Amino acid sequence: MIKVKKFVVNPLRENTFLVYDETGECIIIDAGFYYGEEESEADYFIEKNNLTPVKLVNTHAHFDHIMGIEYFRKKYGLGFYLHEDDLFWVEKAVGQGQMFGFEMEPVANPSFFIVEGEPVKFGNSALQTIHVPGHSPGHVAFYAEKDKKLFAGDVLFYGSIGRADLPGGDYQALIRSIKTKLLGLPAETIVYCGHGPETTIGFEKENNPFLT
Repeated sequence: MIKVKKFVVNPLRENTFLVYDETGECIIIDAGFYYGEEESEADYFIEKNNLTPVKLVNTHAHFDHIMGIEYFRKKYGLGFYLHEDDLFWVEKAVGQGQMFGFEMEPVANPSFFIVEGEPVKFGNSALQTIHVPGHSPGHVAFYAEKDKKLFAGDVLFYGSIGRADLPGGDYQALIRSIKTKLLGLPAETIVYCGHGPETTIGFEKENNPFLT
């Protein structure tokens, strides 16, 4: 069984998830840490729970989701996993941040590219990779089938959906991704969103005004 620790970080209130299982191995999804105290809080949780970080994995590479990549990559010697279609966002990280008033250090290219259907493994666990373009061209979601948990990034939110007006965004592709790739998951699946509270597939299928 996987466990999830959520950290709400940086001024844009991005959700970073530390996901771990009974082995103590963990992955960090969307490391958006911006302030030193945010990084220290994560370090404390890792040490207190005797966890071993093994991978940095990202749903996409908008700047608010990659601010903490270099800190954790260097501290724990981790590989950074991302879909190749979002590589251009990594290369534009500093400029991205400046457009929104943030100073951030350059982010080195991913160590590995992930593709749809390729599992993200840690400990005794594996998350399925689902390509869900629309918010960004290389956006993916990570699904834990046995635990019925979905890490949806900025594609699906509680009662809402991600924006599609940034470079590489595509509103029709976003809606298609959600309807064809996510809404078919079990209704009780918990959706961990890139911003805001958790929701479920069943709730969004019945109540999300963008998906009717």
